[in-house]
Amino acid sequence: MAHLRSRRRLALAVPVVLSLTASLGFLPSGASALPLTSTAAQAADGPNLAYVVNTRLDQRTIASVQKAITAHGGSIVVTYDRIGVIVVHSSNPDFGKEIRAVRGVQSAGATRTAPLSAAGTTDEGAVQVLSKAEAAKVAQSSASGEEPLEADQWDLRAIGADKAAGINPGSRNVTVGIIDTGVDDTHPDIAPNFSASQSANCVSGKADTTYGAWRPADANHYHGTHVAGEIAAARNGIGVAGVAPGVKVSSITVAQPDSTQLFYPESVVCAFVFAADHGVEITNNSYYVDPWLYNCMDDPDQRAIVDAVNRAQLYAQHKGTLNVASAGNSNDDLDSDALVDDSSPDDSTAASRTVDPHKCFDVPTQLPGVVTVSAVGVKGAKSYYSSYGNGVVDVAGPGGDKYQIPDTPSKNGRILSTLPNNQYGFLQGTSMASPHVAAVAALLKSAHPHATPAQLQALLKAEADNPGCPTDPYDGDGDGVVDATCVGGKRVNGFYGFGVVNALTAVTK
Repeated sequence: MAHLRSRRRLALAVPVVLSLTASLGFLPSGASALPLTSTAAQAADGPNLAYVVNTRLDQRTIASVQKAITAHGGSIVVTYDRIGVIVVHSSNPDFGKEIRAVRGVQSAGATRTAPLSAAGTTDEGAVQVLSKAEAAKVAQSSASGEEPLEADQWDLRAIGADKAAGINPGSRNVTVGIIDTGVDDTHPDIAPNFSASQSANCVSGKADTTYGAWRPADANHYHGTHVAGEIAAARNGIGVAGVAPGVKVSSITVAQPDSTQLFYPESVVCAFVFAADHGVEITNNSYYVDPWLYNCMDDPDQRAIVDAVNRAQLYAQHKGTLNVASAGNSNDDLDSDALVDDSSPDDSTAASRTVDPHKCFDVPTQLPGVVTVSAVGVKGAKSYYSSYGNGVVDVAGPGGDKYQIPDTPSKNGRILSTLPNNQYGFLQGTSMASPHVAAVAALLKSAHPHATPAQLQALLKAEADNPGCPTDPYDGDGDGVVDATCVGGKRVNGFYGFGVVNALTAVTK
């Protein structure tokens, strides 16, 4: 299965911003053009791969590059001329090398290492479906005025979302776009707040707005439906409640429809552009872009992936969309000097490599202006799996932790939410933390409708509650071994950023 991850605060991301500027902002745009025909272009004996080709934004350059793409054996899927990104398929084994030498091309590379056929999410472990018998037991414990399964939703109470709903449940004028595996909008807890007009399927790299195309491929693609319920499950007397039960959600499907559920770059580029062009105020990104956990700027393919996705998410920001993303489940210190990545590429044969997260970027996690979210459990401590990093993590949210046990009917430290086919289940991961933050951002946007993405990010940090670094060595799984080291102070630190978001504070101050 694909993997879900996240991003960082603009104010504390100066090293990354400067790195990206140096790496992407001054790319040579006047490389000498190769002839428009070549022997390699005529040979279609390589794997049929997808590519992103990133160009200057003027129409003359784009038209010239499009002509060169065809001449070098490429087939154009879609051109996003507003950000200078062209999605291409080609079986020319030298396509990437040839097209990078074309005048006007600023970066280009393959978005996968395996051929096209017919990643990842950041949930940790398999889903635990709530049976009808278990649901009935939970319902007996719910207080008057609560949703039937709310007694098991410790996460709502942890951030004051239960009380916030009575003050401001969120505005119908605010939509959170779920960039994910698809959302089952027929679920009775999601249907009242679903926006079909802002939904699409972006798997191919080109938006398909056919009715229902945004739905998950099957019940095993449950991730996006779970995320949607966490954000905006209606308070309608059926099941669970979302953190912002008055806002709308849309589904922008990017996961491959097969069992891999990989999230390829061209799909994510499409999703950010679609969200921006359809008035989505906030996007939730509980994944990392496959096939590379970290994209290193000294590799031309990985460099092109960073460039393309960054152009798309910056375009969304410039059009007023706040992008929120999960920090990942590797318990990685994203501010360290070196990390071991033994999972990439995840669409073919992975090989272990050591990377510097200041030069090799988790996408969209480490892109400028994206809100990076770490996870906490019911005790308010960092979840054992959650990645972290001083100057990287912006805020934290409830993501669940099987080692932190709540006093609830099910005694389950994970997050309960909606699943396809009218079901409910528990998941844990930074995938679950990110939607809690996106929902609080939606409440803030409801209260401050004219706030820009940067202003919303500042408000998120201002209303957060920071527990500070733990005084004792951190042992998340209780095995007696120190699992991580928190760096920073009470105001901001590597485990929680500026703190755990608070829905009640968001609607009262």
